[in-house]
This record gives sequence, C-alpha cells and structure tokens, in this order.
Amino acid sequence: MAHESDYKDKEFGYNWVTSSRFLFYIQVLCLVALFTGMCYNLYEHRYKGKPEVEIPTNTLYTPQYK
Repeated sequence: MAHESDYKDKEFGYNWVTSSRFLFYIQVLCLVALFTGMCYNLYEHRYKGKPEVEIPTNTLYTPQYK
C-alpha cells in the first residue's frame, strides 16, 4: 500500500502540484521560443532602406520627351 501511494505522488496525472508546475514551465518555454522566433523573423524582414529606383523621364511631374 505504501508503494502505491509513493507511486501516485510521483505520477503526472495524480499529483496536480508537480503536473501544474511542469505545465507552467512548458508554457513559459513555448512563449519564450515563440517570442524569440518572432523577433528573429522581424529582424530578417526589416526595412533595409530606400531603394534606388529609376524613374522614366516621361512620367515625371514635368515630363521630358525625346
């Protein structure tokens, strides 16, 4: 009988204190991983500056035709 109660104290489904602690740490780890991944994705797709775009002269405010 003592062996069975010792087993239930260590079992995930029977001991709500250790199971809730475990689930809390898993949740925190998942949130940190998600936040890190989102920050890395934002860093990779950041605005890299104004590109040099060639504009045709006939589409300017004062167009210049050939």
